[in-house]
Amino acid sequence: MHNKIPPIFTFISEFKKEEILKLNKNVAIIFRNYIKLPNKRMILEIKKFCKKEGRKIFLANNFKLAVDTNLDGVYIPSFNKSLNLRKFNYRKNFAILGSAHNMKEIRIKEKQGVEAIFISPLFRNKNYKKNLGIVRFNILSRLTNKKIIALGGINKNNINKLKITNAYGFSGISYFN
Repeated sequence: MHNKIPPIFTFISEFKKEEILKLNKNVAIIFRNYIKLPNKRMILEIKKFCKKEGRKIFLANNFKLAVDTNLDGVYIPSFNKSLNLRKFNYRKNFAILGSAHNMKEIRIKEKQGVEAIFISPLFRNKNYKKNLGIVRFNILSRLTNKKIIALGGINKNNINKLKITNAYGFSGISYFN
């Protein structure tokens, strides 16, 4: 069990030190680039920078590389439904995070051994014309005892609405831009 899951995350698809430096120190990074797969050297460079900055770093959808580079954890996206992730040996404080859009995906993430589930999309955004909304988000979040991270469409105009959700934390991309 991970000692402390951060409550705030952002996703990056490329390593830009100046962009990371603009973020508050308590924002954890999830490196997610499904077009150009990361190599070990690049991940070690990001890790070194994040550690120097006192920031947690997670890698999306590459359990083996996240373990091999001794990151804080891995993020398993909703489309990854593989149940043999736990075949890797990983240290005690390595966190497994995952995302889900519905009850079926929440159950899959639980079977994958995640400690926190990113439920999305909470609000409408340019990538998702359909969103859960607060009521459906809260219903889904009550279907599990895992920590819930709100994801999707969170911005400076709706951030205060998170107070009426069951979310432990949130993840944003546009919120930080």
